[in-house]
Amino acid sequence: MKKVQWKHLGLVFAAAPMMFIAACGDEEAGTEEGTAGESGEVNYGEELGYEITGIEPGAGVVAASETATEEYESLEGWEVVTSSSGAMATELGAAIDKEEPIIVTGWSPHWKFQKYDLKYLEDPNGVFGGEESIKTMARKGLEEENPEAFKVIDQFQWETADIESVMLEVSDGADVEEAAATWIEANSDKVAEWTDGTEAVDGMEIELAYVEWDTEVASTNVLGQVLEAQGFDVTMTPLDNAVMWSAVAEGQADAMVAAWLPATHASQFEKYGEDVVDLGENLTGAKVGFVVPSYMDIDSIEDLTPAE
Repeated sequence: MKKVQWKHLGLVFAAAPMMFIAACGDEEAGTEEGTAGESGEVNYGEELGYEITGIEPGAGVVAASETATEEYESLEGWEVVTSSSGAMATELGAAIDKEEPIIVTGWSPHWKFQKYDLKYLEDPNGVFGGEESIKTMARKGLEEENPEAFKVIDQFQWETADIESVMLEVSDGADVEEAAATWIEANSDKVAEWTDGTEAVDGMEIELAYVEWDTEVASTNVLGQVLEAQGFDVTMTPLDNAVMWSAVAEGQADAMVAAWLPATHASQFEKYGEDVVDLGENLTGAKVGFVVPSYMDIDSIEDLTPAE
């Protein structure tokens, strides 16, 4: 079995409180489609108290969201309310159950796109950037010291539908190890591509660092089980973003498959990029931005209304 290692790497478990966003407006003045002003335009700001449901403070999507509130006139007076990834998903689900409006700091891949009918708000100012890739980073020296593990990690690559299927199974109550094993069993051909050209080992240690986002929990568990099947003694260490990068850069962890670039982890890559080995993309088409249920009558950030 995989082991979670509690080391001096600065492991962060911040139990963020659940924060509930008031999504109900005046029952007589508004509906689930928002409150209509004198001009007939929908004013979701009044319905939402000019609040956007965020995730953990310090996350890249939160920083970009806060920048958006400064750069868009339509978001003047709006606030990004930070909480946790789990709290955000809970709030989103609760709003959708009642067909109420909600705006969340979202990203894909994420199981919510498999479970709900959602859309990104257009970002004409390009605050959130374009599509991103999730890349693999390894410590310097890993290829020479542990070539078999290095090759498997280097060859690890999958698609959005793959990772979202694992994430959705976990969100529906499955243990992450069980969900990872189910995916591996159903995708043996793809797994064979990751292990192609490698030989099994006998208990050689390998440590994977990751940030506790649903995406990275899924990808790290899948890769960890594949390495374990190859005979490696796998340790997975959950860390804060910056600590994850420093752990690989300083050789305290061997690799991570959780680098969102070029935007989300831009500051970490700028600081640690020269001290890690960039193995390239393991998933393409990632994206961050403001996400809303498709039933909301809005398509762009510019369609929002500043606070009065």
